[in-house]
Amino acid sequence: MSEREEPLTQKITMLIVLTMALLLCLSCSEHREEVSTERLRIVTTLFPLYDFTRAIAGEKAEVFLLLPPGMESHSFEPKPDDIIRINKSDLFIFTNRAMEPWAGDIISGLDSKKILVVDASRGVAFRHVQPGRGHDHGKGADPHIWLDFGNAATMVDNILAGLVARDPKNRTHYTANATAYKALLKDLDRSYREGLSSCEKKLILHGGHFAFGYLADRYGLKYESAYAFSADAEPTPARIAALIGQMRSNGLHHIFTEELMEPRVARIIAQETGAGILKLHGAHNIGRDDLKAGASFLTLMEQNLQNLRIGLQCR
Repeated sequence: MSEREEPLTQKITMLIVLTMALLLCLSCSEHREEVSTERLRIVTTLFPLYDFTRAIAGEKAEVFLLLPPGMESHSFEPKPDDIIRINKSDLFIFTNRAMEPWAGDIISGLDSKKILVVDASRGVAFRHVQPGRGHDHGKGADPHIWLDFGNAATMVDNILAGLVARDPKNRTHYTANATAYKALLKDLDRSYREGLSSCEKKLILHGGHFAFGYLADRYGLKYESAYAFSADAEPTPARIAALIGQMRSNGLHHIFTEELMEPRVARIIAQETGAGILKLHGAHNIGRDDLKAGASFLTLMEQNLQNLRIGLQCR
């Protein structure tokens, strides 16, 4: 080979190498783009579902909370933009038809071939409330199923099943995350059983709406609330007087109030009895500041346990 030909050969070889590297780079770029667009789009109704789903899906999905931060859940009705968002999702996860009576109409209009609907309450045994004591949703069915941590584990299983059905190639990822989260729920349940086992009082008096029946049943407590049906139904003067009487006769020093609601009734009872006011968070929804601060279902329930131990005078 002549001295003139050798540089030419080197140039051709270098050109081939650069071309192959460029093609490989473009291939990698296309693959990265394909992976990023494979994230599932999931719409959830209430905060517990949002938090459970984020924990299970991790980076494999974009999870959206339908309920705007700070909005009281029982008065929520989806707007046209919400319905459009649901129709563009891969999964729509709702709590139950008692909690979201509007969900049925939306579900009936969805394309079942494109959108998988997950009823998080599947397999849960609903507790029923006496007329005038709790919600009138679902012919007396109490919709606050997530406040029994055994039910919460069932909800996690239902969400897991939906994710696996929609995205089977990531089954191992979802299953591992769900298993880890259920272990945390089990630890939380154990903390409640141990933490509430030495309480002098067994009655929760709540200045909010009827939400904690499941929690009270699970840990052998009694529960009374000021609001009979929802946060929009004002308690009667007779109901407030009855709670004041129960505070005094049971020697209670604290009345509980709830999140995202003006504690007017709790204040009246506290003023009449000299009681303190403690928050008991139902976790239906959280405020914008709590959302930014990274509040989770688990941290909210841990705070509830601390306040319950104070209010029930636990040793």
